[in-house]
Amino acid sequence: MSGDSAPINLTNHFLIAMPGLEDALFGKSVVYVCEHTARGALGLVINKPSDIHLPALFEKVDLPLKRLDLSNNPVFQGGPVQTERGFVLHEPMFAADGPQSETLYASTMSIPGGLEMTTSKDVLEALSSGNGPRKVLITLGYSAWGEGQLESELGENSWLTVDASRDVIFDTPVEQRYERALGLLGLQSWMISTQVGHA
Repeated sequence: MSGDSAPINLTNHFLIAMPGLEDALFGKSVVYVCEHTARGALGLVINKPSDIHLPALFEKVDLPLKRLDLSNNPVFQGGPVQTERGFVLHEPMFAADGPQSETLYASTMSIPGGLEMTTSKDVLEALSSGNGPRKVLITLGYSAWGEGQLESELGENSWLTVDASRDVIFDTPVEQRYERALGLLGLQSWMISTQVGHA
């Protein structure tokens, strides 16, 4: 990379694993990038459900789940870091009496141009009482890349990137999310060679 090229910023993008990426968690994965800076990147895998469903997760934190629309939703494996900790990806929520930029929950990261990711229990309490964000995806764990690591993986053709789509995250059946994310690039998995060619 030449010294004058601007750093890439993949915040609010999908990372789509190339077919050749053979990794238990990241193979055929779609990762929503919550933050990408010079220091590294943080994202959540949106298409790898765990065997836990939301009612069981809520029971674990001593909360009932009164949102029937969420009762069949799985908890996702967001990545290999902090797998005991919950991360809630949701549409932006604003405090009714606060400015538009003020988030509603105690520990929320607002993703520029995208969604919000909350790690505090108050969002679960809101969902528990039948309120909270209408569309949510809850993971245990997250994915992280150190400084330059993601750029290096992109250079090795491990990932394709595309602007994220809320439709794919919240409205697409889990088993179709990989193909739908590829579709945002006009691709299907059979079109992509698993062999990286070198001229």
